Amino acid sequence: MKPASLHLLKNELSAIPQKELVQFCLRLARYKVENKELLSYLIFEAADEAAYVNSVKNEIALAFGEINTNHSYYLRKSIRKILRSLNKYVRFCGSKQAEAELRLYFCRTMKDSGLLMPGVTSLNNIYAGQLSKVRSVLPALHEDLRHDYLEEIRSL
Repeated sequence: MKPASLHLLKNELSAIPQKELVQFCLRLARYKVENKELLSYLIFEAADEAAYVNSVKNEIALAFGEINTNHSYYLRKSIRKILRSLNKYVRFCGSKQAEAELRLYFCRTMKDSGLLMPGVTSLNNIYAGQLSKVRSVLPALHEDLRHDYLEEIRSL
């Protein structure tokens, strides 16, 4: 089954009564955890983006505290897991400023934890990839924020 285009869906959803829209949303939330998380973000957390960013930072810090450093395989696997959740949270908020802040926090936490070792190329590539994603977001930000984030990138 081929899904309809976004434009067609938007037109059809505008014609549906509110009661049915609520049922559709609840049905979507029932089938996928990520849909439920997105709906929770939109309803409860989208109004206060600063609190959302702080809660994500706390979650990242907790996840870094639980990393298994016994073997480099488990270390890489844990970092990739943190990165997957970070990407999901960035997708939810959709704000370039929040994206830059969260990715820089990830890089700073990774560097401060001492996990960046010269011999582990994959971790260094993950770190460099996040810094390049922050650099790609910077042109969309306000000039003052761009300057602050560039200074933070230089310090990293």
